[in-house]
Amino acid sequence: MNRQPQPAITWREDMIPQDVTLIERFASASGFFRPDEVLLAADFAAEHLSKGPESGYNFIFAQEGDQTLGYACYGHIPGTLHSWSLYWIIVNQSTRSRGLGSRLLAQVEQRVAAAGGERLYIETSSQPMYHPTRRFYQSRGYTLLTVLEDFYARGDGKVVYAKTMPDLAKG
Repeated sequence: MNRQPQPAITWREDMIPQDVTLIERFASASGFFRPDEVLLAADFAAEHLSKGPESGYNFIFAQEGDQTLGYACYGHIPGTLHSWSLYWIIVNQSTRSRGLGSRLLAQVEQRVAAAGGERLYIETSSQPMYHPTRRFYQSRGYTLLTVLEDFYARGDGKVVYAKTMPDLAKG
């Protein structure tokens, strides 16, 4: 197996103004998101920058030196006691297949569990281009809960996954 070495990653949770543009660029360059979805990703970042934790959105950035390689956005689901959602996870095209997505997801899971989260929900598209994304979540212990047909658009359903977080209070 010729897997490239994993980069030396540091994790950053503090958002800076340049991150809004960076997030928009990452989402656009991924090729997975419509223009309105790209703007939504940037809007989540701008809201967090403006309101901080009160926005309901948490961010974690994967850094290699001063370069941002990827990020995840997640948050507690309003109206629930212990349910959280992963809203976005995007890795720079140049760092795909190096395990960074797995490491980002693990960082989110650790933070959710540490905050008392019991379940992490993930929603993605049923489109064929998202097959690797769905396989990624399933291979990391996420259970397929449901598919809502034609949710995003005709022929584009919402696929919902969940994973129970470890109880850190017991460990």
